[in-house]
Amino acid sequence: MANKSFPYEIKQMNVSQDEIGQKYPGLVSVGPKGFVFPENYRNYAEKYYNLEVRPSDVFVFSFPRSGTTWTQELVWLVVNDLDYKTANKIALTDRYQFLEYIHSYTDERKRSLYEQHKNDEEKLKLVDVALQSAVDVLPTLPSPRFIKSHLPLSLLPPNSLDAKLVYVARDPRDCIVSYYHFTNSLKLVEPQKDFKVFWNAIVKNLQPWTPFFENVKEAWEQRHHPNLLFIFYEDLRKDLLSSVRRVCDFFGKKYSDEQLEKLCDHLRFENFRKNTSVDLNIMKELGLMSTDKDFVRKGMSGGWRDYFDEEMTAVTDKWIADNLRDTDLRFPSMQ
Repeated sequence: MANKSFPYEIKQMNVSQDEIGQKYPGLVSVGPKGFVFPENYRNYAEKYYNLEVRPSDVFVFSFPRSGTTWTQELVWLVVNDLDYKTANKIALTDRYQFLEYIHSYTDERKRSLYEQHKNDEEKLKLVDVALQSAVDVLPTLPSPRFIKSHLPLSLLPPNSLDAKLVYVARDPRDCIVSYYHFTNSLKLVEPQKDFKVFWNAIVKNLQPWTPFFENVKEAWEQRHHPNLLFIFYEDLRKDLLSSVRRVCDFFGKKYSDEQLEKLCDHLRFENFRKNTSVDLNIMKELGLMSTDKDFVRKGMSGGWRDYFDEEMTAVTDKWIADNLRDTDLRFPSMQ
């Protein structure tokens, strides 16, 4: 099948580090909705777009820090007949290919990583694994393939809906807080201690993967498609069993009440946080992420109130209202 030309214009952004609160080599804006990515996205956009999708593929996608990891574990276990033994033995990062992970690494960063670990053969093997491009690995994998992405639907392959897609959405205010803590745990970018600067960059669509609402709304508009399941993080937190049943129905899986209870127990946040197979251990081992930071944090809904002052709350309320004006999308936490 001939490759399709990437249909959207990619523009360089003129954004200062002070505006976004993180140190990136550069940022680009993609398409009419202005999706923001590190500039290395240019080298991969067409490859992502032309990934050959199989009907048996399973995508879990979202805006960053929306409950993606939690949903990945749920989906993988449901599809794989509740195979806890394999799930506990093989890291989630090995069970899923993170489609656009590679574009966060410039050639300079790659060279630096190899140089840093040049005297440690085992670490160099991990570097090789960490720097594999999903678009190169995926064609070699057997079906069903499990794929994670934070790309909006419009930037995924045009026939993605031939596969099964699960999208998880979360209250944007809690997303911002979680995203802030995650970026501060990464060694790839300079930590930003000022939450307000980070928040402002999200609201103004200057942080990578923004705009938040355009990402969510693209999936929401396809929520009635038989191959796309749209779930809310808050529903997972409030009634995990009902959400698990929805996922089972979506994939045509039938499990007993006892099996479902065991699955819910496995996924309960108190247990999930202790699950080492879903942590980013490889990044910690390679010095890409702080070892004293948990990838899976508190998982709270409404925790944003501890971070937002009155001005931020007012501005965010208007930002949310403006972006929901043209859609019937409503977050459970806002009803």
